[in-house]
Amino acid sequence: MSDTLDHKALQVLLERPALRRLLEAYNGAVEETRIVGGAVRNALIGKPLSDIDCTTTMLPEAIIERAKKSGFKFVPTGIDHGTITVIVDGEPFEVTTLREDVETDGRHAVVRFGHDFELDAKRRDFTINALSLGLDGKLYDYTNGVADLAARRVRFIGEARTRIREDYLRILRFFRFHAEYARDGLDREGLEASGLERQGLATLSKERIRQELLKLLVAQRAQETIRTMAEHGFLTWLLAGAAEFGRFARVADFDQGNPVWRLAALAVMVEQDAERLREHLRLSNDEQKKLAAYAQLLAVLKTWALPFDGSAIRRLVAEHGVETLNIVLAAIRGEPAPHILGDAWIALENYRSGAESVPVFPLRGADLVERGIPKGPKVGEILSAARQAWLAEGCRTDEAYAKDLLNRVLAQA
Repeated sequence: MSDTLDHKALQVLLERPALRRLLEAYNGAVEETRIVGGAVRNALIGKPLSDIDCTTTMLPEAIIERAKKSGFKFVPTGIDHGTITVIVDGEPFEVTTLREDVETDGRHAVVRFGHDFELDAKRRDFTINALSLGLDGKLYDYTNGVADLAARRVRFIGEARTRIREDYLRILRFFRFHAEYARDGLDREGLEASGLERQGLATLSKERIRQELLKLLVAQRAQETIRTMAEHGFLTWLLAGAAEFGRFARVADFDQGNPVWRLAALAVMVEQDAERLREHLRLSNDEQKKLAAYAQLLAVLKTWALPFDGSAIRRLVAEHGVETLNIVLAAIRGEPAPHILGDAWIALENYRSGAESVPVFPLRGADLVERGIPKGPKVGEILSAARQAWLAEGCRTDEAYAKDLLNRVLAQA
């Protein structure tokens, strides 16, 4: 089974200059430090590496002292949990003391520092996340993770319900890692245990749930995994509402991996959905604004009476932006309404590619002040009226039109 894995990539990983400097500084006659988790897993299957984490027999204070002696910068990012971020040649590495769980409540674990790599591996979540790599190139596998990785299988370490009870977020991580790494169906024991322990999700913070859900939405097999979650009752709870699988699939096929747009396509039908999701998932203001913009434009498009042509696209990109229009049109493509003509698609592609510039409203507040309108709310009111007229009249940007529009709104004012 392991023949499907690229073991030579592990040596390439160890030859990265900054990482090798770190490992050479943190390995010796008494202490040992290894690369652990995601970097080892991804190297073996040819996936890009993001963060590179290490685990060590050294205590946090010793990690800091060794960094000082070696001329490395360091940040005590999680010193209470044994994690120090060590920066070598500008590249950050999380170095964490080996740990053993003493007590868990499904949200947080009480740990003690250990000296046993096998015990540290067995407290992790999935077998494919428990692999470690020594400075000498030896791969350590205490949980049959190599076989599972070769088979593209995501399994909990040991008894699944026990692992979940240690941290209920592992239910969502189970689905997310399956969507990213698995080849076949969900592991039966893991799925059954997740269903039996699902009430524990209610104990988690909304921020942790949001973070895991957004990662899931952009995973490689997100579409089929999301449907499976819906079939087993997880999705309605996560979204606190209904899901639109067709729109999600179309946006996932079109979009390059923005999780907020995918969330919009999956769960936003009206503006109230955007507000509900902000509260339910503790979304940021920017994330909620994206969802609201999606909902607003969706409402416009679904109630547009006439066929869409190039002039309609010009108005919509001026009013809503190219990105939002692209996403919403991708979401509803193939639906009965609205009817979109061929020249509309051509116009949109021209705006998307930059072949044609998005029209910019040609008036400013300063233009009104120069013509005698005092600064204050009145300027905003007149500009708003002028903008509506500009949108209705085709979003012209030539100087003659701008002067005429200015004269007209001033006469009305």
